[in-house]
Amino acid sequence: MNIVFVHVHVRPEFVDAFKQATIENASNSAKEEGIARFDVIQQTDDATRFILVEVYKTAEASAAHKETAHYLKWRDTVAEMMAEPRQGVKYSNIFPEDSGW
Repeated sequence: MNIVFVHVHVRPEFVDAFKQATIENASNSAKEEGIARFDVIQQTDDATRFILVEVYKTAEASAAHKETAHYLKWRDTVAEMMAEPRQGVKYSNIFPEDSGW
């Protein structure tokens, strides 16, 4: 599994619009064959901070995701909403070895 935590800090006036655009993207992303899991979480003590938890079955699936129409639409839609550039941090699972996601 290839796991990416995308840390996003949104300008306060765009929180609702960001959530709407991101839920649309996540809904479509979850349907991709190569995606095992796609979560959107919001920090409880700072509503402007989000993490996208993206779990890909392969490295190729991660690359393919970035070519989809829904990702490209999301990327362009939320670009101006960011308080700072988003940061993706890559992980690999160590337990369970095959999570079954």
